[in-house]
Amino acid sequence: MTLRARIVGTGSALPKTRVSNEDLAQRVDTSDEWIVARTGIRFRHIAQDGETTSTLATDACQKALKAANVEAGEVDLIILATATPDQTFPASATKVQAALGIDDCIAFDVAAVCSGFLYALSVADSMIRAGAARTALVIGSETFSRILDWEDRTTCVLFGDGAGAVVLRAEEGESGILATALHADGRHNGLLYVDGGPSTTGTVGKVRMKGSEVFRHAVTNLASVMKEVLDKASLGTDDIDWVVPHQANARILDATARKLGLPAEKVIMTVDQHANTSAASVPLALDLAVRDGRIKSGDLVVLEAMGGGFTWGACVARL
Repeated sequence: MTLRARIVGTGSALPKTRVSNEDLAQRVDTSDEWIVARTGIRFRHIAQDGETTSTLATDACQKALKAANVEAGEVDLIILATATPDQTFPASATKVQAALGIDDCIAFDVAAVCSGFLYALSVADSMIRAGAARTALVIGSETFSRILDWEDRTTCVLFGDGAGAVVLRAEEGESGILATALHADGRHNGLLYVDGGPSTTGTVGKVRMKGSEVFRHAVTNLASVMKEVLDKASLGTDDIDWVVPHQANARILDATARKLGLPAEKVIMTVDQHANTSAASVPLALDLAVRDGRIKSGDLVVLEAMGGGFTWGACVARL
């Protein structure tokens, strides 16, 4: 039998404060109609004092472990994907480790922005297949609101905060991660980036984006990598039960589905409720669809994302 990394539990967490488009219009020159027409976003959650990337991640992990019926002490690997860590160092994954009461395990962060969860999932899958770990927590968690320019209506309306996590276990059988595909092209740095950093400005910086150009690259790259990962798994579009995409923009989701010939009812969409939560968006959407009963055990699911860098990737898994 083939040893695979199987998703055995999911969890998610959102800050308590929910902000509508109408709320944003009180502080930014925008409107609900303008935001919905361009993005499909209606709400986002914004972290307040005491809510950080690691606290949201810990909450999501606790829910995922409970769903998987796995004790924290069984975890031997934690990978946290984030562009908004609690500190420059140490890794926020180690703060999650401590909060969960785990004395010793492999724990580190991955920085690939919105694609971070896909990168982290692929690394965990490789480590499990290699025998370096048997039970892993893979997390996407962000507090993107803390790197937004709240005077730039083209970016501040797009993002929200949140976390999602999955428990992976080494199991033999047909279920689990079947294939992954990852890419990066650093030539496009100037299209989506943060204008700060410890080595350059000594500041955290703010998000900057050229939206129309990012949109064009996203549709092309996401359709391509989804076809690539299905080919790797010797599967076709008709085999897919669900696509769980990065929740950046409803128009990107629609355009990507059309390019692949996927019916809209197979695409999980949460961007209207949570906005773009960067590395958290895929596991957050996955957890919600599992918990509301849409995604069931045995379903074939494709996860995909693209983010600053550019980085992009996809994974096909049988739940």
